[in-house]
Amino acid sequence: MTSGQRLRQIANMLNGTTPLGLVLAVCAGTTVGRGPRGLLIASRYRWRLPFAGAFTVGNVILFRAGPEAARANPALLGHEERHSTQYAWCLGLPFLPLYFIAAGWSLWRTGNPGSANFFERHAGLEAGGYPRTSAPATDPRTNRTRA
Repeated sequence: MTSGQRLRQIANMLNGTTPLGLVLAVCAGTTVGRGPRGLLIASRYRWRLPFAGAFTVGNVILFRAGPEAARANPALLGHEERHSTQYAWCLGLPFLPLYFIAAGWSLWRTGNPGSANFFERHAGLEAGGYPRTSAPATDPRTNRTRA
């Protein structure tokens, strides 16, 4: 582990997001194991929400897939690792409302919660399974293109 990865691991432990991710993983009945670069992989997440194939809480990455499939997808793992770093930069739990505000903005602008989301764009849209859009979406209230 690099010093930056170790610092992220400590920061997310102290800001409470990694313990929160572990509680969520245990409550959801996942299998938790060590991942690369100080991450924890919680596999076989079965709850309906969120809809994503993977999501991150602190240094815990929750995958719907089994552990082998989760480790075999380095692009998605790297995407989720960048979210882990974002938790550290946002000092933990403030990441969640900031992320949801960014997702709402993106949904309003593009019709997709990730395409214009600051956090998803900086984590890598394609790696996270989000489309890269260059054209603004149509406003559902007026059926006109948003500027």
